[in-house]
Amino acid sequence: MSAAAVRFDKSLPNVALLEIDAPPSNALGQSLRREFLSHLKEIDEDLAIRAAIITGRGKSFCSGDDLKEREAARNTGEEDRASSFPALVDRIETLRVPVIAAVNGWAIGGGLELALGCDIRIASDDAQFTCAAVNVGLIASAWRLPRLIGIARAKQMLLTGSPFDAAAAERFGLVTEVHAPDKLRDAALTLAERIATRAPLSVEATKRIAGKALDFDAQAAARALGQEFETLIKSADHAEALAAFREKRPPHFRRH
Repeated sequence: MSAAAVRFDKSLPNVALLEIDAPPSNALGQSLRREFLSHLKEIDEDLAIRAAIITGRGKSFCSGDDLKEREAARNTGEEDRASSFPALVDRIETLRVPVIAAVNGWAIGGGLELALGCDIRIASDDAQFTCAAVNVGLIASAWRLPRLIGIARAKQMLLTGSPFDAAAAERFGLVTEVHAPDKLRDAALTLAERIATRAPLSVEATKRIAGKALDFDAQAAARALGQEFETLIKSADHAEALAAFREKRPPHFRRH
């Protein structure tokens, strides 16, 4: 059996794939979180990458923190807060490029929070989503989940700690697409490739504003949108889009 890892593939044009491979449940202990954070840093710095996908190998997307490791860290006080689970989710949320969670199986506790930190979530039809914090005496997802699916539905998931299937997740708005397990990765790649062919500066600006949309009042939103618009309208990519429209050809965006 190969060692647990977060496998990083950036051989695809403009798309990075991160696959959690830590059988049997794809728990992310401290060493794997540090590895994950290193890959995210590389994605942020590689301007050729325009979209990213996070998925799991096997029958689990991610089961959250390694609870045995957490117990040991609690007893010794050796937990690394810089690579804590919340720090990892925050880093995904603020990544330069859009991130798609391809939820291929169980998304439990921190694994669900990991998916919530992504910009888009799609799932296989055998995926299961569990807000497990109340089952283990903790709290998680109580901020991101209500903002995504509404307070009433979020409370049902958060307070019961019960599993919800992919059909319920799609009905709640937690995921936007459900696919057969053998079609999920291709669907994620199709979505990522579509994003990667859009104007990258525009995509990144849109991600920044959309991520804060629920925190803005109308005046703050107008200011933020105006600042982004003033930058984008002067960009070479916008000029290229206009030229491509005039010449009836696909645009060739260069991120400047």
